[in-house]
Amino acid sequence: MQNIRSLAFFLILVVGGGIAIGIATAPGAWYVSLIKPPFNPPNWIFGPVWTALYICIAIAGWRVWLREPGGWAMKLWAAQLALNFIWSPVFFSAHRMDIALGIIILMLITIITFIVKARPKDDLAALLFLPYAAWVAFAAILNGSLLYLNTPISG
Repeated sequence: MQNIRSLAFFLILVVGGGIAIGIATAPGAWYVSLIKPPFNPPNWIFGPVWTALYICIAIAGWRVWLREPGGWAMKLWAAQLALNFIWSPVFFSAHRMDIALGIIILMLITIITFIVKARPKDDLAALLFLPYAAWVAFAAILNGSLLYLNTPISG
């Protein structure tokens, strides 16, 4: 029963937090007005993809927490979640694509490091982060492309 409660906590924290931040920082007129690269996905795809990823993130964090709550993998898990939760407000609310790009690159490094640190103790936790790493790598390229396409050339 304790394990079910702790899993519920991780799911509420990650999925609930992600949904709340997504609602609070929903793309508005500013984002709509940006020049998009040709590989920009349709807006409807982000909700389902992030929901699935947040479930995987929560389960991976829960599994690592069960084995080693104070270990490096758990610290990396917490760090990537903090970076994940700060990216949307920086990008969509503050309109700072440059700072958001730095955040998402650091997030990707943290995700990959989590995979490396978690794998020896929990293959499934590491595997659950592989789609997340791939999506964040894509999102970093998208963030960089949006920055490039929408930064005025001076001089």
